[in-house]
Amino acid sequence: MQINLSIKNKSWQRLGLGLSALALSAAAWANPIFDQPDPNFTGTLGVSGVVYPGQQAEVWGRGFTPGQEVQLIRSGNVLSGTKPLVADDKGEIRTQLTIPADAAIGLHPIVAQVAKPSAATVFDLKVSPVVPAKGTELYVLDQAPVTNGLYQVAYSAKNNALYVTSSVGRPPVKQSQLSQLDPTTLKTLNAVTPTADPEREGQVMAVYGVAVDDEANTVWVTNTRADTVSVYDQKDLKLVKQFPHGSAVHARDVVVDGTHQRAFASSPTSNQLYVFDTKTLKALEPITLNSKTRQDFSSMSLSLDPKNHKLYTVSLRTNELAVIDTKALRVEQVIALPGIKGAAGVSVAADKNRVFVTGQGSDSVGIVDVNKGELIHVVQVGAGSLNVLWDDATQAAYVANRGSDTLSVLDSDGNLIANLEVGSFPNHIATDHNGHVFFVNKARGQNDDSADFITRLQLK
Repeated sequence: MQINLSIKNKSWQRLGLGLSALALSAAAWANPIFDQPDPNFTGTLGVSGVVYPGQQAEVWGRGFTPGQEVQLIRSGNVLSGTKPLVADDKGEIRTQLTIPADAAIGLHPIVAQVAKPSAATVFDLKVSPVVPAKGTELYVLDQAPVTNGLYQVAYSAKNNALYVTSSVGRPPVKQSQLSQLDPTTLKTLNAVTPTADPEREGQVMAVYGVAVDDEANTVWVTNTRADTVSVYDQKDLKLVKQFPHGSAVHARDVVVDGTHQRAFASSPTSNQLYVFDTKTLKALEPITLNSKTRQDFSSMSLSLDPKNHKLYTVSLRTNELAVIDTKALRVEQVIALPGIKGAAGVSVAADKNRVFVTGQGSDSVGIVDVNKGELIHVVQVGAGSLNVLWDDATQAAYVANRGSDTLSVLDSDGNLIANLEVGSFPNHIATDHNGHVFFVNKARGQNDDSADFITRLQLK
């Protein structure tokens, strides 16, 4: 039965709607809506790579029961075609979706409606902004290969040296290295392989995050897979101290406050900020980071303002910025970051009273006024904005966009100065505070000639 929506008489409208409801009820009894659900549903879906307006999105799914049927729905529209997708004998599905050229930038929730047996789940399809190359004529870039699996880089003014961490693959990690580089030639001066993991046979104490302590002439690194940190001598890269397993749960980043002889390690999987005495090399009481939301704070990058005794970190899970007093070792405030999704990078511009934060999920950089304690501006940059560095010497913020293989350069107000194509997966950035910015990028896979480089960038 069809309802003529042009009928203006309300009684006829009510009659039509009533008959329609009866028809729907009859159809429901013929084909029950509340059929047997899947009691052990484990299906998950996601999108491979970066998705831009007007392009194809590669959608994958796994954990389904073989033969289960899946329809992908957005705003009531079926995206996956006239026939449902069917899970193969491995419980996997794969399809391509055409994204309209006028698709809005952002995270789009996609409903996966599942049948035989029935279930449902939701996943995000992120449409990223296209940011054209800009300002390439402003900079000189010099590159040099280092080793496979580069993660982070730190600069020592005391020894005029770069320290780079690298680790390859998932556990058991057998290939990892701490390298010392000449910042002028970018040549490797020294390199060491971490010691064997005492609790995991065939695995080394792989290194990820890195920071220098020029007061003690040491290098601090995070052993993320082993939930701890370790300390090396800057000169010869000899191991000074290996903290035991569990000293810092899933330690990610590390920074050193030489003035107060403290090292801080972030933890994305807990709400703890781990603290160490850089003189005695002993673990101190961790700082608990409490979120203003109902979820746990999960700290990512760290940025130190030694002059004002402040440490900044962002929460991946709750999208907040925490401000820590490094003298009192307590949290001063937690600031919400509306519009930022997947907060990851942070860098303080102390002379501007501003903090830059990145949102991997929102492809954006947020600017926080630390005096007001609030987010004042959000700017779209490249896809997968992972890390950011404010450089006082050049008065600019450098943003590593891991998804779009670009490095964005912003002024203190968030205006785009440059957007540079820099090779696969730019990962981490450092400065010598003298006009040179260094960053490392990771390979997208084997035979990737545009990655595992250290790059030095400077204005012409």
